[in-house]
Amino acid sequence: MKRFVLLVFIFFNSCYSPTENKKPNVIIIMTDDQGFGDLGINENPNIITPNIDQFASESIQFDNFFVSPVCAPTRSSLMTGRYSLRTGVRDTYNGGAIMSSTETTIAEILKEANYSTGIFGKWHLGDNYPFRPSEQGFDESIIHLAGGIGQVGDFTNYYKGNTSYFDPILWKNNKQQQYDGYCSDIFAENAVKFIEKNENNPFFCYLSFNAPHTPLQVPKKYYNIYKDLDPVVGFKDESLASKMSEKDKEDARRIYGMVTNIDDNIGKVLNKLTELGIEEETIIIFMTDNGPQQFRYNSNMKGLKGTVYNGGTRVPFYIKYAEKFKNPKVINRMSAHIDVLPTILELCNLKIPNDRKIDGQSLVPLINSKTFNDRYLFSYWTRRFPEKYINMSIQNDNYKLVGNNDYNSKIKDFELYDLITDPLESKNVINQNIEIAKSFKIEMDNSIDDLLESENIKNPPRIIVGLEFENPTVLNRNDASGERGIWAQNDIYSYWKVNFKKGTYDFKFKFKDSITNKGTLFTEINNRVYSKKTEKVVSSTIEMNDISIENSEFNLLSFLKVNNKKIFPFWIEIHKQN
Repeated sequence: MKRFVLLVFIFFNSCYSPTENKKPNVIIIMTDDQGFGDLGINENPNIITPNIDQFASESIQFDNFFVSPVCAPTRSSLMTGRYSLRTGVRDTYNGGAIMSSTETTIAEILKEANYSTGIFGKWHLGDNYPFRPSEQGFDESIIHLAGGIGQVGDFTNYYKGNTSYFDPILWKNNKQQQYDGYCSDIFAENAVKFIEKNENNPFFCYLSFNAPHTPLQVPKKYYNIYKDLDPVVGFKDESLASKMSEKDKEDARRIYGMVTNIDDNIGKVLNKLTELGIEEETIIIFMTDNGPQQFRYNSNMKGLKGTVYNGGTRVPFYIKYAEKFKNPKVINRMSAHIDVLPTILELCNLKIPNDRKIDGQSLVPLINSKTFNDRYLFSYWTRRFPEKYINMSIQNDNYKLVGNNDYNSKIKDFELYDLITDPLESKNVINQNIEIAKSFKIEMDNSIDDLLESENIKNPPRIIVGLEFENPTVLNRNDASGERGIWAQNDIYSYWKVNFKKGTYDFKFKFKDSITNKGTLFTEINNRVYSKKTEKVVSSTIEMNDISIENSEFNLLSFLKVNNKKIFPFWIEIHKQN
């Protein structure tokens, strides 16, 4: 009997290939501040992007794909299928770039379905427990801190200045590690290693380049390609020549070099899939997180990064799944970052979470030329929280209503664009379409009211201090709340929203510059004030040790008072003794 069972087992296994029912691999490639016009396929004659151009020509191209005007909100929507405000993300710093740990991410869902998951590059959704990639579904992570390598929140590279993109200190699975080389090369190389390691099992690879975001640091090899380029040459629209300053032109040369470097790295990823024979069974997405920060060619669209006009929010989006979609096509219906999660889950035959509102919808029906629901897309960008009718829009496939005025403005103070006849948003047609504008304003108001009632906005995420998962905890400037525009200033009011677990703690307060005068350090902890007089200090670090703290949530406020001037910490390192 055992021999018969063994023969049956061998027979069925000889007829069954393990790959037949293997779920598709998923790769999302996202670049940072790369505009719609920063690709050869989008009629930029000056930029060299052969790999992305070829990939796009073989893919489903969504030609009216929209994201948030800035990066952290886009990334939270990408991960969750939800508007960023629902996730707690409302800014790129100011303590507003922390995505709640209660959110369910693509990585978590795929990991639950036995995918190996990895992120390589920019995360920008929280640098402390429980908001790091490792707590949000990623098995492997190699990332930088904050919104960019060398920014104020990235305390491991900040003092490297204009070389921060080279030989950076990155965080591999939450541990600091020195890397050699240029950041984009490092992220792509490790993504390729991850793909090789998981070629026989389903994987999710999130390759999230921090380039071509500022600072515009580019390897000499790639800068030299463009060093003699006049970026205004070769376009039908000659207005660029009069609009671009010399700085704009130099920025464009550097950015084009950074993008060509990315293109070469994407070529390495795509070639590896072909080499391993898994290209057909892999869903590959290329997109960017918002429009360009600097002025240059952007397909003649209005606005830049940070604006709700198409120049700030319309980006390239290409999806290729050769096993399922045999023929490339261009789709003009409105689509958005919130649609990525439901699209991937449908293609992987996985269920969308039903315990929360998912704002996006799967794009698979559009790809298959089937019915697709009409809808509105809300967008805004202001620091800290939405400002009613400031840099705010609501759109569908036909029209976009834009507010750039006072909270109590009349309908005629808004802008209305006919996106069918005027995709460049050059003519405000509100006076001819007042009733349409009124209906759009109702949708805008409903969106504002709905999103600002989100639990993660009313009760924003707090960094948890004192658990074994992270000790010490370093609170960086990116996650500091307080005044608008907290950055590298010494005298700007700031604090951190924290949740301490009972224990005894040592604090190291790191200031941006050395303190050379006597002063008094104040720290407010759970309604108690601790103060320490300091003598002449020759370093930028002051310590307070042996402070007992009960389980408590509070806003951690610390500052050094010197000659009636308050100096706030650049970051705080907190170590739990017991």
